[in-house]
Amino acid sequence: MRKLFETDGVRGIANKYPMTPEMAMKIGQAISYILRKKGHRPRIVIGKDTRLSGYMLESALVAGITSMGADAISIGPLPTPGIAFITTNLDADAGIVISASHNPFEDNGIKIFSKTGYKLADKQEIDIEELIFSKKISEKLCPSTEIGKAYRENDPSGRYIVFLKQSFPKNLSLEGTKIVIDCANGATYKVAPLLFKEMRADLKVLNADPDGVNINLNCGALHPEDLAKKVLQSSSDIGLAFDGDGDRLIVVDEKGNIVNGDQIMAICTQDLKEEGALKNNTLVTTVMSNLGLSIAMEKMGVKQIRSKVGDRYVLEEMLKKDAVIGGEDSGHLLFLDHHTTGDGILSSLQLLSVMKKKNKPLSELAKIMKLFPQVTVNVNVKSKPPIEEQQEIMDAIKEVEKALGNQGRVLVRYSGTQKMCRVMVEGPTQKETEVFAGSIAEVIKKKLG
Repeated sequence: MRKLFETDGVRGIANKYPMTPEMAMKIGQAISYILRKKGHRPRIVIGKDTRLSGYMLESALVAGITSMGADAISIGPLPTPGIAFITTNLDADAGIVISASHNPFEDNGIKIFSKTGYKLADKQEIDIEELIFSKKISEKLCPSTEIGKAYRENDPSGRYIVFLKQSFPKNLSLEGTKIVIDCANGATYKVAPLLFKEMRADLKVLNADPDGVNINLNCGALHPEDLAKKVLQSSSDIGLAFDGDGDRLIVVDEKGNIVNGDQIMAICTQDLKEEGALKNNTLVTTVMSNLGLSIAMEKMGVKQIRSKVGDRYVLEEMLKKDAVIGGEDSGHLLFLDHHTTGDGILSSLQLLSVMKKKNKPLSELAKIMKLFPQVTVNVNVKSKPPIEEQQEIMDAIKEVEKALGNQGRVLVRYSGTQKMCRVMVEGPTQKETEVFAGSIAEVIKKKLG
């Protein structure tokens, strides 16, 4: 059983276990010790989003890394995928991200990329956990003559912007395209505006003034409502909403409609297929993806593979099946021809390239799939016992499944990062779907809340 790492690294409330300076220092020490080899001084990149607690955790990580004889390279606020890129670009041995992604500012987290830019495998995370909880780290500190150094990289944003531009076709241009971006007061607040201005877009920027506590606050990928209003008010072609750490993308079309990750994947998958670039004719999604996407892929003749929820599991399936596109309805999208991890800005460039190539508005492109009404109800729980062992909950699920027949589906699962159970129901109408989801959620609340 995991003691520290969850679905997406270590996460919790800042200054409470496990997100304390003491634990951050131990994580820095453990990863540095594992990377330490005779005659080789490891280099570890540290980046973060804009949370107030990022400074505290960064300092603790630097202390842990240098105490084990490794060098720490701090790059400041940069999107999670940017940190993955910089790790490989600087030929570092690992990259550490201080972020809790879409969570509120009180939370923070630590996730680690390998030198290849991929998130650590489960086995590597377990090795780090075992070293930390063996309580022998203090015995492995390096001699005082071998303590590591701490550096700051001068222009990580510039390096990352060059990389992002290279993913956009050279024969296309964004000049004059009216774009509104919502940076969620998070890690994209510098990079995204600079990139789109350099690419000559007609740009309006929302929520790019982080103060340490306003990250994700009623803005960004989880709250695109204001973005939709701004797109309509400014008669823009598209609105792009990123989350706090910049690995998600949710879009607004020119009519103010929300376009989610499933719809973006459908649009980009069709384009890849038409270009002859859809490797193995495969799209990888999660079990949360809408039934409408499955129907669209079937009509397109594309093989859809479903993974567990979490972009790390999507990536695992993509690597197994040698696929180039995959993602989640939440906007975590992976384009492995371009990057090793989900990247909100890069994903927006791929979508914009399709719009430019086909010379069609996003509302027209989004008609490629019909979204089934989908309702997700989050229930706070005190514990996470196996769902299949909770008879009353299973009975409620089976009752809804019977009522839906082949007109919908039910998925009940625990959050990988919070004490929460998520009830997802798809059905023929919005009202029926809400009633079905609510009925299951009430049973879960009664049993586990």
